[in-house]
Amino acid sequence: MSTGFCLEQITCLAYAAALTQRIRLLTSVLVVPHRPAILAAKMLATADVLSKGRVTVGIGVGWMAEEMAALGSPPYAKRGAASDEYIGAFRALWTQSAPAFAGEFVQVRDVIFEPKPVQKPRLPIWVGGEGKAARRRAGRLGDGWYPTIRNPNEPLDTPSAFASALADVRRHAQAAGRDPTALDVGMFAPGYSLGSPQKAADGRRMPFTGSAQAIADDARAYAAVGVNHIVIGLESNSLKEYLDRVESFAKEVVPLAA
Repeated sequence: MSTGFCLEQITCLAYAAALTQRIRLLTSVLVVPHRPAILAAKMLATADVLSKGRVTVGIGVGWMAEEMAALGSPPYAKRGAASDEYIGAFRALWTQSAPAFAGEFVQVRDVIFEPKPVQKPRLPIWVGGEGKAARRRAGRLGDGWYPTIRNPNEPLDTPSAFASALADVRRHAQAAGRDPTALDVGMFAPGYSLGSPQKAADGRRMPFTGSAQAIADDARAYAAVGVNHIVIGLESNSLKEYLDRVESFAKEVVPLAA
């Protein structure tokens, strides 16, 4: 059961920036319409400045109507169109000396937006989501695509399924006049289980579960179909268990996947 216990995401990002020096910092994912566009752009730019250019913005359009209503977000039914406008406004604010953007949900004019992000020409935006609309948005507007592999409605839990969906993203990029090979490709792999293989409904082993060798082989298989970054779901309700998982992953799996 959900407890509702959740820290604010970009605040945590800035905190992590202060405690680290080299790792990339990824929002996984930022629901775009949750915050006013100019405020969100400012918070993300600030985190990038404080981290000396280590922020990647993973985004989604949201799925909970009640949540958006509580936050005063654009209408739930128009969250996709609003998110597209927010992306355009973000980029205007991050790159233009006199930012300007005019849309149905976002208007930017007569503002000074400084400092700009450290990363040039702009912060990279990875579009999350597995369905048709998300794949289209990633191809048309994203700097990268960042799905999870365990969406029950759009499972990407085999490299072949992932490859097919990635081909669709790249088709949308090409149709928009963009270079499809320039898109970065990441993925979120929840359900990690070292030593305990988990079974899918059809009896096959779920990826990133089982022996260290099997998990390393999964990583290589996804890399072979175009994945550049894999975020492994190591989370736990216990800090000790989480740290143990990180340690065992680093010692047992990473050397086999290198």
